[in-house]
Amino acid sequence: MPDIHAHRRARLAAVLAERELDAALVTRLVNVRYLTGLASSNAALLLTPEGEGVLATDGRYAVAARQQAADVELVVDRKVAATLTARAASEGARRLAIETHDVTVELHGQLGEAAPETELVPLGRAAEELRTVKDEEETRLLREACAITDRAFADMLAKIRAGLTEREIAFALEARMMEHGAESRSFETIVAGGPNGAKPHHDPTDRPLAVGDLVVMDFGACYGGYHADMTRTVAIGEPAAWQRELYELVARAQRVGRESLRVGADVRDVDSAARDVIKEAGHGEHFSHGLGHGVGLEIHEAPTIGYAATGTLSSGVPVTIEPGVYLPDRGGVRIEDTLVVRDGDPELLTKSTKDLLVL
Repeated sequence: MPDIHAHRRARLAAVLAERELDAALVTRLVNVRYLTGLASSNAALLLTPEGEGVLATDGRYAVAARQQAADVELVVDRKVAATLTARAASEGARRLAIETHDVTVELHGQLGEAAPETELVPLGRAAEELRTVKDEEETRLLREACAITDRAFADMLAKIRAGLTEREIAFALEARMMEHGAESRSFETIVAGGPNGAKPHHDPTDRPLAVGDLVVMDFGACYGGYHADMTRTVAIGEPAAWQRELYELVARAQRVGRESLRVGADVRDVDSAARDVIKEAGHGEHFSHGLGHGVGLEIHEAPTIGYAATGTLSSGVPVTIEPGVYLPDRGGVRIEDTLVVRDGDPELLTKSTKDLLVL
């Protein structure tokens, strides 16, 4: 899809021109992929304000680069960043922007040696900012990643039962996602039964599920590089009254959070809308994380939707809404969807039921 990547590079090139930079060196691998299409473990991109790009990678990825990034010049060299920095200097660049949040102190020294007369200045997170609003191709891939996640969950509902361990369920969920076309899991799958549900980022163990457990499952499929994220909480056997009340509270907060997703909405206001529901029920101290985050080529991207976050939402931005209440030594509930902010109502990508399922 060279036209899409050329358009993305043109948007970043416009930022360089506005800042009067001679060129930019993009070293974050996820940003290189976004701008060229090449997914690799060793690559960098040199970009000018005119939109001309030079991609560097080593011999392991040369064939893939020629296929996936055929519209940019290719340089095959293992020292990708230093090689492109020397190239920029040889072409007269005096102010070269670099991704200082990615460049190590050691690499910075190598870049300085490669171009001693060139000033290295911060590019900031310009590429990440461009990645926040997804184009139609990105949204299509994210939509499919979420559909795979939904299908895997549906497959598992008839299989989850008392006696299975958290680890067994996590492995089975991941296997179902792969069977339905995922290239990988989006992140380490969370399955937390009973009291383990009070830990938002619990690592699955060999603890068997028991009748009376609430089970929090947080998982997602990665498809075409794009990451789905969904959490559902189910009951093993008939839930107790307090468990139903807790579930209904989180479901109500999650619904309010979804309904707050509007173009121009302040991310703190979206967080507060859902958080206030939980606070008013007396569980404010039991909701210990932000309401959500952006997703895309990374599982956690801008924007952050939280009580200390800043910024407003734009159309085309995919985010999660994932309130939770966690009661130490008792258990917890989290419900999470991936949605895309739209001019009207947000587009819901994870469509599995949010009713409390009793298995």
